[in-house]
Amino acid sequence: MALEKYHRANALRAANGRSRRRAYSFGWLWDWAKVLPPAVLLFLILRTFVVEAYKIPSGSMERTLLVGDFLLVNKWLYGAEVPYSRRRLPAVRAPQLGDILVFEWPADPTKSFVKRLVGRPGDTLSMQGGSLLRNGVLLREQYVSHAEPNVDPVTDEFRWQRGYLTNTAAAANVTTTTNTNTNAGMPPIYRPSRDNWGPIVVPPKHLFVLGDNRDNSLDSRYWGFVPDSLLRGTPWIVYYSFTPDSTSRASWLTRIRWGRLGSVVR
Repeated sequence: MALEKYHRANALRAANGRSRRRAYSFGWLWDWAKVLPPAVLLFLILRTFVVEAYKIPSGSMERTLLVGDFLLVNKWLYGAEVPYSRRRLPAVRAPQLGDILVFEWPADPTKSFVKRLVGRPGDTLSMQGGSLLRNGVLLREQYVSHAEPNVDPVTDEFRWQRGYLTNTAAAANVTTTTNTNTNAGMPPIYRPSRDNWGPIVVPPKHLFVLGDNRDNSLDSRYWGFVPDSLLRGTPWIVYYSFTPDSTSRASWLTRIRWGRLGSVVR
């Protein structure tokens, strides 16, 4: 009888040990299964409506933003877009002059651009010798840099501006450049260039944007206005930055710009 009880006790201890081992082996999976879905859902909500990462691919915003900067973009400030719909959440405020905007490029919405807002609906804009005028007032833009101040190319890409000239400019069909028609008796024609164009008027629900690196920026001067429906947000901080170097395989690690990490974008 005592031997039977002894064997029964050993069997119970062995069974309990196996149960504990199974619980220990698979318990962490159950813990992760409970935590992971809410974490993923929270991440998707934050990325969709609050903040999103963005990398600077070109030098069009130098000195403000550099190639190799990684940004956190504030999406809720202007009202984030609800996925799979054309609706947007209520905005905290409208875009203000001087804001840096991240938006879908009107010519190809699959690409995102970052530029500075210089003109809102109803504003009259022009440029003379590389200096921007808004509503007839010359702007002092401390953030602007000029890499090629002595070059002012004329290109057919600027022709779109003719449809937005002010009434006076359109009636006279005159140019702000120094180019004139050499044929006597013929009125001058509108031949805009990179640094001399306008005056043009920004239409309703559209924005005019320029890069801070004015001589090396594909911006509204070339392809036109940005519909406000294409806004994605405004850069908030630089969370990571490195100096790209094609000769180094690990430049993302060895050429970190420590002084830019955590800097606020202005």
